[in-house]
Amino acid sequence: MLETAKPRWGVRILLVIGSTVALLWGVCILTLFFGVFVWNRDARSLPNALIRTTAAPVPAIRAVAAPPTTAVVIATPNGGDYESAVLKNIYAQVNASVVNITALSSGSALNALGGHSFNNDDLLPAGGGSGFVWDEYGHIVTNQHVVDGVSQLQITFSDGSVAIAEIIGEDTSSDLAVLQIDPEGYTLQPVRRGKMEDVEVGMRVAAIGNPFGLAGSLTSGIVSAIGRSIPSSNNFTIPASIQTDTAINPGNSGGPLLNEQGEVIGINAQIRSDVRANSGVGFALPIAIVERVVPALIQEGVYAHSYMGVSGATLSPICADDLQVDKTLRGAYVNEVKRETPAAKAGLRGGDQRSRTKYLGICPETTGGDVILAINDEAVSSFDDILVYLEYYTSPGDVVTLDVLRKGEAIQLEMTLAARPERLDE
Repeated sequence: MLETAKPRWGVRILLVIGSTVALLWGVCILTLFFGVFVWNRDARSLPNALIRTTAAPVPAIRAVAAPPTTAVVIATPNGGDYESAVLKNIYAQVNASVVNITALSSGSALNALGGHSFNNDDLLPAGGGSGFVWDEYGHIVTNQHVVDGVSQLQITFSDGSVAIAEIIGEDTSSDLAVLQIDPEGYTLQPVRRGKMEDVEVGMRVAAIGNPFGLAGSLTSGIVSAIGRSIPSSNNFTIPASIQTDTAINPGNSGGPLLNEQGEVIGINAQIRSDVRANSGVGFALPIAIVERVVPALIQEGVYAHSYMGVSGATLSPICADDLQVDKTLRGAYVNEVKRETPAAKAGLRGGDQRSRTKYLGICPETTGGDVILAINDEAVSSFDDILVYLEYYTSPGDVVTLDVLRKGEAIQLEMTLAARPERLDE
């Protein structure tokens, strides 16, 4: 009988070891596969900052220039840009209100100037300027210097119609005049008037007038400064005037300076130029003064400005030592008090000693004068502040209270204002 051969012990041991190793390898492979599967699944929900990658590093970002931009054009309902639309609207509203003024002088007056041989009764053009319709009653406003000394005035409207005007009131101190035509038969379009408190540096403005006789000309610019003081022909000062870079030339005088709404905020009056032509600096009388003066010229033919009777200057820290005041003090120094004036009667004092300052042309010529700190409780920081207050808020006969510093002592003075004389040297 045959017997099955039994394996030897050495073979048995090798078989057991081989089976164990194979089993372990299988377990390892399954574990690795399961782990990779779970990691990939969970990694999709982790924040990017927590995922470590072995990808190639990202190259540095290269700056790329943005494409050039073009100017933004603000569209208007009828097309075109905003500024053009504003200016066209101003012109459409106001041009019919602006007139060309031709000054006519008699032959005798021109002959008196010399170099002429006209018939004495002839009326000839002798200059002119611009103006605008104030109301429906035929009143035309312009500069006083446009009509000064003329015999007759011709008014030409934008539609070519002509009228003869007469001067019914003029004021040299503010360089304003009012003319009047017979309104019958004319379609008069009065201007709309703005407010001085709305005028700011940088705002867009326009002027309509007759530069060099070129009727109906529109120029535009901005308000480049406010609060300027300009001289009048009788040596007084017109305060709070508007400075503009709008082209103002001979012939623009008396025409309106307009805001974006087509409202009059000033009357073009002067230019500053060595060649008597526009150089980017023009001046307009402020509407606040116009509103006070024109109604009086219509009613009375004259306007009475308030008058104190002093000359002075803005107090400057550079002059403080010479004037023996604190460098931080702000006010208006009284250099001179004219005799028999409201200031003299109120006891205001001017300088009584000759100044020895080395800052000639900057510091006052005298020392020892009063310093005005306030008028009717309104603080005074410059001499122009006094002029503005008198023009805007007072009339002859009003009583004002001055806060004054006199040789280091604070006092108050009451002053009854008078009417301004015809000229400063009177």
